Amino acid sequence: MSVGLIALLDDVAALAKAAAASLDDVASQAAQASTKAAGVVIDDAAVTPRYVTGFSPARELPIIWKIALGSLRNKLLFLLPAALALSLLVPQAITPLLMLGGLYLCYEGTEKIYELILPHAAHAQEAEIEGASLDAQTFEDQKVAGAIRTDFILSAEIMTITLGSVPDAGLPTQAAVLAVVGILITIGVYGVVALIVKVDDLGLMLARGSLRSPLAGLARAVGRGLVQGMPYFLKLLGMIGTAAMIWVGGGIVLHGFEQYGYGWLSHILHDVGEMAALAVPGIGAVVSWLVQAAGAGLTGIAIGAVAIAAASLLVSPIRRWARARAG
Repeated sequence: MSVGLIALLDDVAALAKAAAASLDDVASQAAQASTKAAGVVIDDAAVTPRYVTGFSPARELPIIWKIALGSLRNKLLFLLPAALALSLLVPQAITPLLMLGGLYLCYEGTEKIYELILPHAAHAQEAEIEGASLDAQTFEDQKVAGAIRTDFILSAEIMTITLGSVPDAGLPTQAAVLAVVGILITIGVYGVVALIVKVDDLGLMLARGSLRSPLAGLARAVGRGLVQGMPYFLKLLGMIGTAAMIWVGGGIVLHGFEQYGYGWLSHILHDVGEMAALAVPGIGAVVSWLVQAAGAGLTGIAIGAVAIAAASLLVSPIRRWARARAG
């Protein structure tokens, strides 16, 4: 075998090793980015099932499929190129955008708590009347479009968090990580949503089953449990999603301030967490994380409350004025 061929094979082997290392790096960074975006992902999974409420069981999976395709299009065709352009042209804008996204998460999460305490029944009633006045296909199309618009906002935050987790990576690695995170999160979220909305059907099938075996009674009991338990599970999932939004949003804003030299609150939370960890040696790391997460959550609620007040005092009057001018 010639020396040139041996050298070529060595080069190919080296390239293969580099490619494998690069793939490992992409997978590792994608996993880290997905973890950082967990709050938004949970909220996405908690929010989406309400968009198929009121439809026949036969339409639930097709509607989820439409929303999932729209979500994938949002991430890969619009948000991924925008994120790469941002990283290439104005990387210094990533932190402010992350903080803006964190502010949005705090606002959304705190508003959900506000809605829980003071529900706007009138708005819900108006939405029901509007839905009843539309034909089935138009109503479905509007629901899907609304879900994709909501997903665009959540997807933008996911992609921004992902980009912020790999600021020093090269452009190809950033593109690969963004694509992997976008695809996996979309599959994960809408796969879970499909399972959630079909659990009722499974429970109903088991509860009405005509199995003639010793397990028939158990199957019917499990079916009844699934049917009766799903509303509570969805409420719990919504609560977890809201808490995750506020915690993640507060943490993002705190981290952003820290990067700009205003990290005193983050340092206080860190010190309090360390003190709590020393008080409980066996599970100190867990206690420290819980304390810091609780601090970030309380910070997120405070930020969200200020954002809600600002929206009520500034944004709403401007919107009403604009509508009056347009009318």
